[in-house]
Amino acid sequence: MKGRILKGIAGFYYVETYEEKVYECKAKGIFRKTNLKPLVGDDVEIDIIDEEKKLGNITEIYPRKNQLLRPPVANVDQAVILFAIVKPNPSYNLLDRFLIMMRQQNLPVIICFNKQDIATESEQQELYDAYEKCGYKVLFISVREEKGLDELKELLKGKTTTLAGPSGVGKSSLLNKLVPNAQMQTGDLSRKIERGKNTTRHSELFFVEELSDNADRNADINVDGSADGEGTTCDTYVIDTPGFTSLEMRDVTPDNLMQFYPEFAEYEPECRFGGCSHIAEPDCGVKRAIAEGKIAKVRYDNYKVLYEELKNMRPDYSKKARR
Repeated sequence: MKGRILKGIAGFYYVETYEEKVYECKAKGIFRKTNLKPLVGDDVEIDIIDEEKKLGNITEIYPRKNQLLRPPVANVDQAVILFAIVKPNPSYNLLDRFLIMMRQQNLPVIICFNKQDIATESEQQELYDAYEKCGYKVLFISVREEKGLDELKELLKGKTTTLAGPSGVGKSSLLNKLVPNAQMQTGDLSRKIERGKNTTRHSELFFVEELSDNADRNADINVDGSADGEGTTCDTYVIDTPGFTSLEMRDVTPDNLMQFYPEFAEYEPECRFGGCSHIAEPDCGVKRAIAEGKIAKVRYDNYKVLYEELKNMRPDYSKKARR
């Protein structure tokens, strides 16, 4: 029987079949031997071992169209990264780290800033100017007042979207608006440190009925991981993921960091030196563009911080780092 993994907790995987039944499953030992771990979003084959108790075993994981390391999910079309405009103020460093990770995995990103109802126009404009020039879709919303949600829903329709962001920015509250029956626990914001209590402890996939066509969901999964039938092309899913306060950058070096700042590319031919790092070299086209306001200074400042961090980082030759 075919299905899709909704969530995984402590070695148990909850699989929804295309008959809309949910089974608690374990992964067969063969996956351990092949070092293949089931992920939320995986299309799988299961054997039913107890229909009454809704228990089963995962016997096959169908080919993935993609796989993210952080958050660890599979078969996604895009990512929505949610930050607050204020309370807490957005961390440009953390946001840029996430954008680098998604760019490494060729995943489209929508940057969504919440709490528009308590932010000033200038605070919103600063964020818009910094990231819209980079080619990202930037949205401003208020989950509390339900402003901007219609535009966001249109961007989610018919796709599987991973929803990520730091704790305390309204991620669970947004999910409750998108999936009213999710019954997510909404964390209270800590007034002292202006960080939220991370109420999402695991990644979980939700079917967004409001944004899905009333099509047949009983589609077949082909051996290449694609699906037959109208249902899967019209269905909308959101994957909620645990909040984060830090992100490790992998396979990023001082030499290739500039590749993850797409707004630099237009001005790099104007640099006097080939391979210019845009840090200390004279007659740098990128630094000239920043001085002229063509590139957001806050982005460049963060680029320099990350550059120095990577430059001073010791190589990690452990097996874990090579995975």
